[in-house]
Amino acid sequence: MVYHDFEYTRPREAKGGIRAQSKRGDFGASWWARRWVQALEKFSLGSRLSRGRSYARRGQVVSIDVGPGEVAASVQGSRKRPYRVSIAVATLGGSDLQKLQAALVERPVFAASLLAGRMPENIEDAFADVGLSLFPSRKSDLETHCSCPDFANPCKHIAAVYLLLGEEFDRDPFLIFRMRGIERDDLLGPDLRRSAEASAWMSPTLSPEPLPADPDAFWGRPEWDDNYDDIIGSARVPEETAALPRQLGRFPFWQGSEEFLPALEAVYARASQAGLELYLDADRSSQSSVEGLDDC
Repeated sequence: MVYHDFEYTRPREAKGGIRAQSKRGDFGASWWARRWVQALEKFSLGSRLSRGRSYARRGQVVSIDVGPGEVAASVQGSRKRPYRVSIAVATLGGSDLQKLQAALVERPVFAASLLAGRMPENIEDAFADVGLSLFPSRKSDLETHCSCPDFANPCKHIAAVYLLLGEEFDRDPFLIFRMRGIERDDLLGPDLRRSAEASAWMSPTLSPEPLPADPDAFWGRPEWDDNYDDIIGSARVPEETAALPRQLGRFPFWQGSEEFLPALEAVYARASQAGLELYLDADRSSQSSVEGLDDC
């Protein structure tokens, strides 16, 4: 019996598609993103996985929309209209969510990490303790569908969406919880916050000091000398380039031809240097003017 695999032909170019940030090698830098991708690799997709990587890096995925328990996407193949891809994941709610919250509350370190926007290293243990799983462990844990004519499921279009989701988990680990039907505010409830505060014993606390009665001592006003830099501070290029944009993280499902943050960091670096040179030129001009007045 002969099976036919579809779309060996080159796919149509997708304008404005979502391009993978990784150009080669593995998808996802964080441990939780790699765990998601490893779950896909266990499904024995063969050549469809490698072609899914190619689709993800070429920008063939046109859109991805993540909702509770479901991912809807469109992928441009060799046909004129993009294929419709859906990935359904079993949601955790009701008693499952309550059991998970209770397990996390018992681990203050986990609670503190989640409140800080980080995925705890051993959070899967908390899921396992209550008989749950954060990541899909069996093929039946995922219900996937694609409108393409390929007989295989998952196909390369589904694989491309799956891989891009792994990269997006690097930027926002709470996206994994949203797929399982757990919104961020529901997970980070008052009990979890109290648990995180209870772990404060690990950090040294400072004893309160009385406020000084002297206003100058309270505001810390220095005694100025003739050094102009003491008043306005010294001008220098920041050690951390584009610190604020990097705190915001990567742009969700970035569709540009080059990575957003590295491109923005280069702009910040050039702007900082240009601003410093402008400031120094103005400062030298100001000093020359003062020296000219002294000679009069």
